[in-house]
Amino acid sequence: MIIARWSIDARFGHKTVVVESLKKWLTDIGSQIGWTPPNSRLLTGSVGMHESTVQTEVMLNDLAELSTAWDKLATIEAHKQWSKDLEPYVVSGSPRWEILRLL
Repeated sequence: MIIARWSIDARFGHKTVVVESLKKWLTDIGSQIGWTPPNSRLLTGSVGMHESTVQTEVMLNDLAELSTAWDKLATIEAHKQWSKDLEPYVVSGSPRWEILRLL
């Protein structure tokens, strides 16, 4: 099992917009690639990291399952538009993926 973690930093004063947008993304778009409440969650920075950090984590079987999800995501027009709509609220260069293995 792996955890795929996507992190972004919200621009100052826009964290609520980013969080609400990611909640809607998980419901409307993430669900189309199998990322649902039983295997995914949203987190935000508190102690020891930037308060502006917002993360989405998803638990998957392996890297092949993640690759399949990413391939399908690339075909969803709503995801492309969502990305463009979110861009003004995100610190440029902050989005990143981290993949962790469960022991």
